[in-house]
Amino acid sequence: MNTFLLEHGQELILKTGEHIAISAISLLLGALVAVPLGIALTRTPKISGYVIGFASLLQTIPSLALLALMVPILGVGKVPAIVALFIYSLLPILRNTFIGMDNVNPDLKDAAKGMGMTNLQSILTVEIPAALSTIMAGIKLSAVYVIAWATLASYIGGGGLGDLIFSGLNNYLPDLIIGGTIPVTILALVTDFLFGKLEDKLTPVSERGE
Repeated sequence: MNTFLLEHGQELILKTGEHIAISAISLLLGALVAVPLGIALTRTPKISGYVIGFASLLQTIPSLALLALMVPILGVGKVPAIVALFIYSLLPILRNTFIGMDNVNPDLKDAAKGMGMTNLQSILTVEIPAALSTIMAGIKLSAVYVIAWATLASYIGGGGLGDLIFSGLNNYLPDLIIGGTIPVTILALVTDFLFGKLEDKLTPVSERGE
């Protein structure tokens, strides 16, 4: 291990940084699109099934196939990798946002309306806070998925820890394979833990079963 760190320590830090950046940008873009869309779908239930179904369909596309599809459209590098990961991040966030908002206690909505709140005010001050733990659960799931899938970005020049893993596979260098796999696993576990803690904080005490 010491030898590996001496030989590849700088590269490991660089690739870990790339992996985090690719994953974070993809997840942020996914949240910025999926959360507002999920909220909007609760106001247009007639089309919600079609939109969520389409997002589910995108999720079924094999990872390598989607990455390969990005190449003739966007070329190679980080941009097509981020776009592909963004697409994969949508479904869990979209679905959980829709479910969370749709399951907000109707009494809360009625109370907001009775206080003279507009639809937007009700969403921002009443419904989103009530649904936040469910939304965060979707973001957590997407974050873990994206970190795992980001290893495949290496296939189209996206960088990240996948570079170490696939370099090790291609040249039969177990140290590189392990050196890339362990950080990905740690990143996924730490992300799951941190988002889980945040989700717990956002869950109302009455729903924690304490």
